[in-house]
Amino acid sequence: MMQVLSVTSEIYPLVKTGGLADVGGALPLALKGRGVSMKTLVPGYPAVMRVIRDARLVHTFDDLFGARADILEVTHEGLDLLILDCPAFYDRPGGPYADATGKDHIDNWRRFAALSKAGALIAQHGLGGEAGTGWRPDLVHVHDWQAAMVPVYMRYAEAPEIPSLITIHNIAFQGRFGADIFPHLQLPDHAFSIDGVEYYGDVGFLKGGLQSAWAISTVSPSYAEEILTPEYGMGLEGLLNYRSADLTGIVNGIDADIWNPATDPNIAAHYGTENLKSRERNKQALAERFGLVDGDGPLFCVISRLTLQKGMDLLAETLDELVALGGRLAVLGAGDKDLENLFHAAAVRHPGAIGVIAAYDEPLSHLMQAGADAILIPSRFEPCGLTQLYGLRYGCVPVVARTGGLNDTVIDASPAAIAARAATGFSFGPVTTDNLRRALRRTVRLYKEPKLWTAMQKQGMKSEVSWEGSAALYAGLYSELIARKGT
Repeated sequence: MMQVLSVTSEIYPLVKTGGLADVGGALPLALKGRGVSMKTLVPGYPAVMRVIRDARLVHTFDDLFGARADILEVTHEGLDLLILDCPAFYDRPGGPYADATGKDHIDNWRRFAALSKAGALIAQHGLGGEAGTGWRPDLVHVHDWQAAMVPVYMRYAEAPEIPSLITIHNIAFQGRFGADIFPHLQLPDHAFSIDGVEYYGDVGFLKGGLQSAWAISTVSPSYAEEILTPEYGMGLEGLLNYRSADLTGIVNGIDADIWNPATDPNIAAHYGTENLKSRERNKQALAERFGLVDGDGPLFCVISRLTLQKGMDLLAETLDELVALGGRLAVLGAGDKDLENLFHAAAVRHPGAIGVIAAYDEPLSHLMQAGADAILIPSRFEPCGLTQLYGLRYGCVPVVARTGGLNDTVIDASPAAIAARAATGFSFGPVTTDNLRRALRRTVRLYKEPKLWTAMQKQGMKSEVSWEGSAALYAGLYSELIARKGT
């Protein structure tokens, strides 16, 4: 049995801001039947500490970047967790990264250097002693910039050689800080170099992790190719090309038990491919929730952060035409205030046709997937994306930009794909307003062909979107890295 330590800044169902949490929570469960035992180290935010019960103290750090911290071990909803209980760093109002006003915590560099240092020390020394478990990982798997310093601390420590894998969930978020923090990172002076953590004169957490980890993965094959280019590499494409032999793309999956229209407790009516007509009750419930009137055209939905990356400015420009085509739109999401205002203004212009709820609401997102005809995802870049996978699972046809994981998971409704009953959605590219408009027109046209539309829904619902295949790829990668140890 391979023993793996996962280090992440968020994990579903304890704390979530995006897809990172979904992966952090689903992957350990998917790996259990594949010879992998995974423990996950996560910060002890208030949301975490409120929920965990019967945790066991397994280690204490008397001085972790100037603070006392405990490692608590607990099992929660099948997940084997190690909680870094450090009130000085994590017991704060707001979210994992920002305060209640949305402003980033000024000491985020220290908070996540502490998480990384704790992970590295566990990897190097295990959890021993009278109160410990004697557990030690064979491999460390870290996620995004918040945990990227784990392989850096391991690299510069006099410790046993332990394989490490870093996964990039979104290269746009890099953990870049001023050089003035370097003396406080507890690294040797020579670590501030081009092959260490130095990044254009600053300190780069993600850059250091990419330089130091044994292997690099990202969350779709297409995104693994895209980040090798200046357009998508965000300044790290040179390093990634240098390490391209160690880079792989493994598409994310979803928890098919939680996201199951036949059993989902958050929807108005259960259904499957054999009784798709039952979706109509969900559509009615969704329309009522967003104040939408009946219509002959498709009911579109958006479940997204309202940001430029997600292409929400492009969508905002098409809203009048979407309504003119007979479409309706339910929007769930918050983000850029200017973009929020554009959607609210469109809802005022088109009462009964556009409804907006500026919030994050997990149960409502299930109802939207179960009730909407199509989900719009016009992202400028999308490392993997999960909402299109939920859409496929629920017969909510994805309309996506042809980028990253969206490109890998949605089969465009070309004439040939429709004829072969292989199409699962609509994709468009390059990502422009005009191309999005064309995709909307194609969607509305096919919606008016009920037999073809239903066939596409059913084909999407048959898509393999669970973690089974991806977990097998991760387990294989772990085995390869462990086999390299000592060679």
